[in-house]
Amino acid sequence: MPIDINQIRELLSAIAQTDITELTLKHQDFELTVRKGMAGISSPPAPFEPTTYVPAPQSPSPVPLETPPPPPAESASVPASDPNWAEITSPMVGTFYRAPAPDEPPFAEVGTRIQNGQTVCIIEAMKLMNEIEAEVSGQVMEILVENGQPVEYGQVLMRVQPN
Repeated sequence: MPIDINQIRELLSAIAQTDITELTLKHQDFELTVRKGMAGISSPPAPFEPTTYVPAPQSPSPVPLETPPPPPAESASVPASDPNWAEITSPMVGTFYRAPAPDEPPFAEVGTRIQNGQTVCIIEAMKLMNEIEAEVSGQVMEILVENGQPVEYGQVLMRVQPN
């Protein structure tokens, strides 16, 4: 079986977007095993090291304990937006593309006015290019995904201020 490195890359990309943790592919004298999320399993675990050390008090005064850090604010990856804006979400897992081809202009930019039913991006899933259409007319206010970035089902791609 000839090994096609591009097919292996595609397979790894597809596996990365799923919950599959291990896959073994066998054909005659060829065998490929892929394990995900198990980095460092073959090396011995690192020795335990305590994160803080408080020595026993040598004087009658109590030792002040460190206060835990405050809980993080809302996720910094999703910027705050106007509650009146409509969201365009990904209907599937795949790769986000802003333009029909690398050398062509994007379907939409921040500030672009779009119409209901207009193609605003493409999601590639399993070698199929799926055009994503706007479900609202208005002005694109935010594009939250970088070109070529993997996206999840239901992930917000763009925010639009409706007309």
